[in-house]
Amino acid sequence: MNPTEPLRLTKLAKRAGCAAKHPPGFLLPLLGMLPPVTDPNVLIGSSTADDAAVYKLSDELALVLTTDFFTPIVDSPRDFGRVAAANALSDVYAMGGKPTAALSIVGFPDSLPATVLGEILAGASAVANEAGIAIVGGHTIKSEEPIFGLAVVGTVHPDRVLSNAGAKPGDVLILTKPLGLGIISTAAKNDLDSQSAITNAIRVMTTLNRAAAEVLTRFEVHALTDVTGFGLLGHLRNVTAASGVTAEVWADRVPVLSAARDYVKAGIAPGGTRANAKFLADWVEFASDVSPEEQLLLCDAQTSGGLLAAVPERIAKEVTRALTAAGTLASAVVGRITGTGSGKIRVSARCVS
Repeated sequence: MNPTEPLRLTKLAKRAGCAAKHPPGFLLPLLGMLPPVTDPNVLIGSSTADDAAVYKLSDELALVLTTDFFTPIVDSPRDFGRVAAANALSDVYAMGGKPTAALSIVGFPDSLPATVLGEILAGASAVANEAGIAIVGGHTIKSEEPIFGLAVVGTVHPDRVLSNAGAKPGDVLILTKPLGLGIISTAAKNDLDSQSAITNAIRVMTTLNRAAAEVLTRFEVHALTDVTGFGLLGHLRNVTAASGVTAEVWADRVPVLSAARDYVKAGIAPGGTRANAKFLADWVEFASDVSPEEQLLLCDAQTSGGLLAAVPERIAKEVTRALTAAGTLASAVVGRITGTGSGKIRVSARCVS
């Protein structure tokens, strides 16, 4: 690294943020090889590819357990820490829980000054403080690329756990953040962010899903997940497969950051997004008028994306109004659960009903 040039963390990573995750086509067969969990206190394990595990301690208390870490998705060390912390905390919110404490997970190269790691940790601490928790320890290793994330513990009442496995025919799907974060961060990493859209993307990625979760847990929610590395359609596939239902998404109703639309038309998309699209070919049917660029946007590997909720249609307007009042970045009805089935999803260009 040239000491006279400004530090750009993304130049030290081959893959950025949640786009660095192994695709679902790699992970799901491996999870299927694991022995089944038989402990009756495990309320949520790995069998449904949910966002976090849930372990029952008593009739009144369960723990939410998760870990999430990745390589830099932004150049600023402090922003990297902020994004990584918000992303990890999201898994607890996606289970209907409240974060309690966290531990840092760090891989750090000898080639970087220790002050860089100090900035990453400071950024993460700031977001943890915003969430009302402390980062109480952690573990570090030497690595060729910077790696950072959190292991988070949260709590939830055993009867109020929200998972991805409860969606029902007739539910509508509500999304609380816009898409396009993977595409924009890839443009910035490759010096192609002509609109300086990474600034707004960082704002989205560092916004906690706490407000959205606090609203959703006040309503009848049948299924809940967050939209991260597998993209909107990938995480929806986890919902439909776990719930034994089929779904429809309306592309024109999905909120997308405007710069991402421009960049994907120019051929910009992370490898993780393209891997998602390849995996989903067996699960998703696109209408003929859904463009290839729109298809990639719906598969875009998000980092610290929004929550995706399946709620009864009769309360959808009330839920979206409450989300808007709480200041969430989106409160869009983007599709519906269409029936029982094997998890297949159809994407239409627009809602016709």
